[in-house]
Amino acid sequence: MLAALTVILPLGLLIWAAYRGWPVMVVAPLMALLGAALATDPLMATLTQRFMPATGGFVISFLPLFLLGAIFGRMMEVSGAAHAIATAIVDRLGPSQAIPAVVLACAALTYGGVSLFVVAFAIFPLAAVLFRQSDLPYHLIPAAIALGAFTFTMTALPGTPAIQNAIPMPYFGTTVFAAPGLGLVAALIMAGGGLLYLQLASRRGHPAGAFPHPQAESDTRSDLPPFWAAITPVLSVFVLNYTLSEVFLPAQDLSYLAQPDWGETSGEAVTGLWSLILSLTGAIVILMLLMRSRIATPKEDLGKGASASLLPLFNTAALVGFGAVIAGLPAFAAISGWIEDLPGGVVVGLAVSTSVLAGITGSASGGMSIALDALGAEYLAQANAAGISPDVLHRVTALATGGLDALPHNGAVVTLLAIAGLSHREAYGPIFVVAVAIPVLALLAVLVLSTQFGSF
Repeated sequence: MLAALTVILPLGLLIWAAYRGWPVMVVAPLMALLGAALATDPLMATLTQRFMPATGGFVISFLPLFLLGAIFGRMMEVSGAAHAIATAIVDRLGPSQAIPAVVLACAALTYGGVSLFVVAFAIFPLAAVLFRQSDLPYHLIPAAIALGAFTFTMTALPGTPAIQNAIPMPYFGTTVFAAPGLGLVAALIMAGGGLLYLQLASRRGHPAGAFPHPQAESDTRSDLPPFWAAITPVLSVFVLNYTLSEVFLPAQDLSYLAQPDWGETSGEAVTGLWSLILSLTGAIVILMLLMRSRIATPKEDLGKGASASLLPLFNTAALVGFGAVIAGLPAFAAISGWIEDLPGGVVVGLAVSTSVLAGITGSASGGMSIALDALGAEYLAQANAAGISPDVLHRVTALATGGLDALPHNGAVVTLLAIAGLSHREAYGPIFVVAVAIPVLALLAVLVLSTQFGSF
């Protein structure tokens, strides 16, 4: 019981601190040190030999993706392109379909490469107006945005440029299009189940005090670009990514990567990451050319986009550091042993271990990075021996970390509630259903299908 406390108490306090609005970058290392102290591990060695290397390693590996994603999102925002896409979807569906309109607008933007943080800020004003016009409960707006931005477009849809779909690539030698059939099944469960829940919840009326809100009538832009110009950069991310990862880069001679000077790796291990970096770069260039007359201060906006990448990057990295410390405690070794003893083989073990770590860190990308750093090579070897496709490992890893990650201490959840001006008590319940419970059900369905049919 005392050993379990070394994991439970720091995690519980981290969740409590997130509820209370404390900064994750400050709380995460403190809670990591608390766990080490309870386990009687040396504190300074924990900080410098576990927390800091894990935190820095995540930054080194994924800085380009966070940086490019934030810049792309900033340019989509200031040019009006993000607003134009959302408005077109809303106009097509109509105010009577406010919930699916908000979900679809968020999904279109995140699937096109716009950061979920940018999407939350961009879509909220439209969602508030739509929900008011349709007399829908205000406290469901965060859940509708979460469904469109944090679930099926983050982990399930093949080709999504989300960081959570990119991290498994170098570990398994896959691309963002891994196991497309399994991903589509999971996406249908998440989207369909989430929409059904939100529609049913909207019929229960307004909880006392939850509506209206002073921000509900904010922001309507009239100087929007044409829809074709707004959607072109979004589509270009997908097209460039597919062309580079499936056609162009595999045809190149990358044998030099096996040399010590280049990390002794292989082309398969880096193709997916390179494709995503190049496709986001190309999309930014296309966007700036198409919207050059609408971006008044491109240098300043590039700088603001780059700066906007730092908070989510370092928040996530700090949670990776926290998780790495927790994963090094004796109590977590017992948890790992329990996971290895579960029936179902390598795929189930991978799903459970990454889900647990995502829940501990409150971060899909953080939990995934810790799990794959520690166990990725072992799981891949076991899968190869069992004849299991690496594509299955990729898709299961992404899906597994896209459920428990959205517990209350998740940075995106905290940010989303802050934008809406709501507390966890007022609005977290619906978020839990659409971003935690239903994605876990989708993962279970994929585990069953993968054992029966493998990758498809």
